[in-house]
Order: sequence, then structure tokens, then C-alpha cells
Amino acid sequence: MIKELKNILLSLFVAVPLLTYSQPVRVGMTPEYIRAITPEWKGERFPDGRPKISDNLLERAKNLPIESMWGSLGSNRGGAGGYTNQFEGNWHIVHPEQTMTGRAVTAQYMPARPDMVNVLRTQGISEGRIEQNWPNYWAIDILVEGDIYVADGFGKIVNGTLIGDVLANAIYTNSKRGVVFYGGIRDEEGIAAVPGFNAWVQGVDPSAISGMMLTSLNAPVRIGRATVLPGDLVVAKKYGVLFIPAHLAEEVIFAAEMIELVDLYRWTRLREGRYTLADIYTNRWTDEIKADYRAWLRQHRNLPVPLSEIEAYLATQNQY
Repeated sequence: MIKELKNILLSLFVAVPLLTYSQPVRVGMTPEYIRAITPEWKGERFPDGRPKISDNLLERAKNLPIESMWGSLGSNRGGAGGYTNQFEGNWHIVHPEQTMTGRAVTAQYMPARPDMVNVLRTQGISEGRIEQNWPNYWAIDILVEGDIYVADGFGKIVNGTLIGDVLANAIYTNSKRGVVFYGGIRDEEGIAAVPGFNAWVQGVDPSAISGMMLTSLNAPVRIGRATVLPGDLVVAKKYGVLFIPAHLAEEVIFAAEMIELVDLYRWTRLREGRYTLADIYTNRWTDEIKADYRAWLRQHRNLPVPLSEIEAYLATQNQY
């Protein structure tokens, strides 16, 4: 009996790695895989499986400070400490005064290793990708309008230039957006001349890409201290880049808009001398200030959402 049990356990021990290694290598992740790693998204998806955040949310996010979105994002308890690993600062930006928002298409690059290069190139071709375009064209080929190409180039700048001006034109043609690279670019003068294109990168160098391999498309990637999933809402500003999980995008943006309205009201009343700092920076406003805030909202001409939605939100709040 003991001998039979040992044989069964041994057969299971041998079978597990066989089952594991029998799985095919992938360069581009399947729609099933992307759905599996983004299960909390309940809305529309692209054919590749990525969450399809609405264009309306992309536009609304442009008008919000990083801190307001960061604050509401961190308060969502999706695990220990909330979603606090979603920001990266310290970028070289081609057009610092421009804001860019879009949906993430992710790419992972690693230092090249010949045996792995051969496997990845062969697999990519079997997936219908063009051999001559490997490694740094394949991500560009799958971009659609509204996408931002987000790549982990492991911080490599010299010979880590993922694009130049020609590829920048191709990216903008497909996505009408730009890139966020934890790596480098070349031809910055030419890139800066591409209308509408922008780039957040770690550095610039005249060298061409070398010694790098593309290991995955639309898998999770690390961008500095942030974890990025395909379909995340990317908000890129001169102050840094925030990656908002798709399933939290609407909630985070709305909460940030409410924060901005309250702050604008506070600034207005402080400058008017109507209230003191102690009056309006308290844990709970007086009934007089609450009524005044609602009257101010009714007169405000640039509300981000209908007044009825704001009033419904305020009805759930004790502070305002």
C-alpha cells in the first residue's frame, strides 16, 4: 500500500512540470488571459480583451490634478494599503506642458539572450507578426486610437532607444497618442515635430536599439514603482504619470472632480473674505456653509457632470 502511494505521488510530481511546460509560449497575450487578470472590469472590452474605458473618462481625466486622483485612488481598499503603487515621477518629457490620457497597451523588454530571442521571434511569427518588425515594431502594429504605448525598457537608454521619429509617426497614426517608456528614445528633434505626439521617457540617446528582446505584449509590466495592466487609464502630466485600474477609473475621476469643486469653492470664498480658513477647513461644515456651497454649485457654469449627480453624491456626505 505504501509503495503504491509513493508511485502515485511520484507520477503526480513528474506530471506537474510536464503540464506546465507543455503550455505554449506567447508573445501577445490572449483575450482570455487579459480578461482573467482584469476580472473586476464589467464593461465593454476591445477584441484583444482589454477593458475599453470610455472616451468621456479619458477627456475628464485631462482636467484633474494628479494629487486629486491619487488621493481617491489610494482610498480604495483593494488590498493592503489600497492602490498606492500606481504612480511614477521623474520623467524626461518631449512636450512638458501637454497632458496625455489614454488606455494602456503594455510591452515588456529584457536584455537579449540568444536562445530566448529565437523562441520569441519564432512564436511571434506564428502569431501572425512580421519578422522584420521584431522587436520594437510589434507593439506599434496593435495600437488603436486612444491607446498609449507603455513599455518597460528596464531603464536602458544607451542602445535602449525603443523609437525614433519614424516610429513616432507610426504610433501617432495608429493611436493619436504617444508613449510612456521606462527606457529611451532617439531623434528627439524629429519626434518633437510630430503633431500631437508626446513621450514620457527616462532619457534620450542617439544610439539605435540593441541587445534587447520583446518578451510580452499586453501582460502586466513594471514602470518604475508602478504596476501597469493592459487597459489601465494612463494620465501623463509634467508632474508624473498615474496608471488607474480600469475598473476604478469612473469612481476615481468622479471623486477627484468632487475634491476639485470643493477646493475651488474654498479658494473663492477665502479670497472674497466671506469665510475664514477655520470655517471651511474643518471636518464638518456648518449648515450655513453647506447651503452656501449648494447655491454656489447651482451658479457654477462648468460642472464636470450634471448637477443632479453632484447633489446625489452630497446627500451621502456628512462633511459637505
